[in-house]
Order: sequence, then C-alpha cells, then structure tokens
Amino acid sequence: MKILILQDYLRSGGTERQTALLANAFADAGHVTRLITFRPGGALDANINERVTRRTLQRIDLGLDWFAPGLRKAVLAAEPDIVLCMGRMANCYAGTVQRALNRRRPGAAVVATMRTGKRLPLSFRRSLAEVPHVVANSRDARDTLIREYRVPDAKIWVIHNSLVFPPESTLTRNETLRRQHGATDRTNVMVCVAMFRPEKNQRELIEIVARLPPTADWQLWLGGDGPARAACEARAAALRLESRVKFLGFEADPSPIYRAADIAVHASWSEALSNFLIEAQAHGLPAVAYEAQGIRECFIPLETGWAIPRDDHEAFRSALLRLMAESASERAERSALAREAARQTFDPARQVAAYLELFERIRADRLPT
Repeated sequence: MKILILQDYLRSGGTERQTALLANAFADAGHVTRLITFRPGGALDANINERVTRRTLQRIDLGLDWFAPGLRKAVLAAEPDIVLCMGRMANCYAGTVQRALNRRRPGAAVVATMRTGKRLPLSFRRSLAEVPHVVANSRDARDTLIREYRVPDAKIWVIHNSLVFPPESTLTRNETLRRQHGATDRTNVMVCVAMFRPEKNQRELIEIVARLPPTADWQLWLGGDGPARAACEARAAALRLESRVKFLGFEADPSPIYRAADIAVHASWSEALSNFLIEAQAHGLPAVAYEAQGIRECFIPLETGWAIPRDDHEAFRSALLRLMAESASERAERSALAREAARQTFDPARQVAAYLELFERIRADRLPT
C-alpha cells in the first residue's frame, strides 16, 4: 500500500507523537509511507525514521500552521492509496485533497481524524462531509461527531491512541530523579506532562494543590513547554510554591518522569483521548483528572482513576488525599491494575494493526470491479 500522512507541524504534542509512531510503524510493516508537513522542523522532527519519505511544503518556517503551498500537487505526485490527515490543520484540507484525488486518482481515499475536544473550524466540518471515512480516537469523539457535526455513524471508525512509550516489563522507581528534586520516600509526587497551552489548564492544577493540607508532603511536577508556561511559573511563585512545583521542560521521552512519580494529574478541559493519562497509567500511576471528552476511556477499569467534574477543586483534592493515604499494598495493587489495563487497551501493535486493516478494507472497496 502507498500511505500518505499529512501533518501541519511536528511540534511536541500528543497528535504529533501519534503521527510519528504511525508513520514509522507503517513503513516498518513494508508499506510505502510518505509524510508531508506544512512547516519544516519541530520538536519531533528527528523522531521520523529514514524509511519514511519526507516532504515539507514551506521552504522556510513561516510559523503559519495553516499555510500549505502546493499541497494538492504534492499529494497527487505521491500517488497514494490512502491519505491519513492528522491534526486540525491537515483535516481542514481533507475535503480539498479528496476532491483532487477523485479527479486524478479515484481509487484513493482520504481518512480524516477526530483527535480534539476543541470546536472544529468550518473547513474541518466541511471536510467531514466530503471524506468517505473518519477515525475517532475515542468513543466520546465518535459521539461528538454524530451529535454535533452530523457525521453518519457508518463512516466513523474508533481506533484509540497508541502507547508511544511502552514501559519496560518491570519498572524500577527512579529514585535519582526524586532526590534531584528534593522528594523523599514519603513525598507524594504528582505529575502532568502536556504542552503548556491555555486549554491544558496547568495553572488550575497549581491552584488546586496549593490548598492541600499544610501537613501533606507533596510535589507537583509539570513536564512540557509552550506559550502558557511563563504564566504558570508566575502563579506558582505568587503562591510561594517554588519548592513544591517543578517545571521540568520538554522531554523527548517522559518515561523517567513517570517512574519517579506517584500520581498522574490532569486539569485539561479540551481532550479527545489523553495521551498523557494513557502513558502514565501504563507506567503504573493512578490518575485524577477533570472530566473531558475521552477521559473516562483512559480509566479502564475505572478503579485506575477518578474523573472529577470541571472546576470542583474540593473533589479533586479529596481524590488526591485518598490516594496519598493508601497503604503500600493498596498502592501496589492499584498500580498493577492501571499498568495492565493501559498496556492491553492501548497496545501500539494492536492500534497499528487496526489502521492497516481499515486501510485494506477501504482499498478493496474502492478498487474497480
């Protein structure tokens, strides 16, 4: 199969990590795989392996996620069987690409993806009406497509996100990193790894933990980078939490952070399926998170985490204190449950196989009889 993936920019987000994983896996499976990005570079640019053919549409990085000069020409030159659109901007062009293929390569199909909890732009919504297939990364996302955007259920396929960083079969606690940040054996280290964007809401996490009881021994580690980081650092300083709230920056592989932490926390109000919660639970971390699209699907079974109504700080703190009070045996049992559930449900081989099975079905359906 000839598979073409479209992505605006390889920034350090969850969708971009999924793009890199899928592109590499398709190529490793023997398929001719191409990746077209609108902008050059990005934090994850080096994560694409050499078996994936690359093309960038902007000769220099103009900082414009939406600008895709020569996209139709580049797609047609690739002669794809399947075009997979990843991210909001790529999906905004999905309908345009499908129309171009209908004229010049009618057997080819565009597969749009729904991987966001944000309101979809008009061009994205138009694309949903024009493409023959849409992959949603959670059942919640599928329901949103049906309810809010009137996408027929028959053209939607649910394929969950993959574990980008499958943990080792046995996990050793990262005591070195804990000591580096001043955490003792009794310290409850809470972690959130996400881009610093307003919708990820790290600022509210800081405000929630700031009112934990004075006797509680805790730290909050925030991994990632982005435009909202400076405001979060300022808020932590204003609350005099510099010794407890740690800003770890972007990590290409956050696995060492997960192995040093005790609890995953997330206050995001815009999700489709949280890559962070999946990865953290696969490393054995129970989780407390605000309700958002796809959050409950990260907690399979629900005993691995708590979905808290948005803005309910007291309920969030109550769940944290419950976890902090657990005995060593209770923590070990919950950790094992979270690890096993996440590894089975979001196994990369399983998700990649689901994509390839879908592509083969689409290709067979569109071949002339």
